[in-house]
Amino acid sequence: MSGVRDAVRGHRGIFPALVRFAARRWRILLALFAGVLLPLLGFGMLANDVMEHEGLFWDAPILHFVHDQSTPALDRFMLFMSAIGYAWGVVPAVPVLFIILMAYRRRGDALFFALAVGGAGLMNRGAKLFFRRTRPALWTSIAPETSFSFPSGHAMGSMALAAAVVALLWPTRWRWPAIVVGGAFTFLVGLSRVYLGVHYPSDVLAGWSASLAWVVGVSFVAYGRAAKPRPSATPTAELRNQQVAS
Repeated sequence: MSGVRDAVRGHRGIFPALVRFAARRWRILLALFAGVLLPLLGFGMLANDVMEHEGLFWDAPILHFVHDQSTPALDRFMLFMSAIGYAWGVVPAVPVLFIILMAYRRRGDALFFALAVGGAGLMNRGAKLFFRRTRPALWTSIAPETSFSFPSGHAMGSMALAAAVVALLWPTRWRWPAIVVGGAFTFLVGLSRVYLGVHYPSDVLAGWSASLAWVVGVSFVAYGRAAKPRPSATPTAELRNQQVAS
């Protein structure tokens, strides 16, 4: 009987301990929920529909609506945004920023940046081969693509770059400019892919969701937070602090 009583007391003590833990770490738990769990849930819901070949009822109407707004000027702008969202912008920016971080001896930050952006790129390639979703074919695109569609590589790459830069600049005064510029850039790159008719809106949303979850997850591993907590913080130092605290 004493063993049963001890077990009951032990179970009763779990809930208060969980409450105390949540009260101390609520900011971290909220960031984990908003930055990782919610995006993963969104990606999972979209991926499930793609896997079951059900499609999403809103994909085609949104594509048609965006296409109906087309003009020669918008064509040129969206082609430009699509180009800098990958080959002319994101791809060359990644090694340049990595080299800058290394030049300033921010090796830990450079490693985080490389894992965040490079890992998102590898995830995209693997996901495309796994889901093998064909591109939309509702009209003849002015910038046709032949690879698989889900999730959007442009969406994942632009989100990974923007989110990684925001994570690194979070403890500085450049945080909000990075959020505004990075958010606008990511949105316009994703919109350009829908406008050009080479991606379903669900491809873009899935790319944003998966990429954001990955970058925030890598930041939690590196810094113990959704973003870099202090300008001087390094992954090695933060991991050491967490081990001491535990």
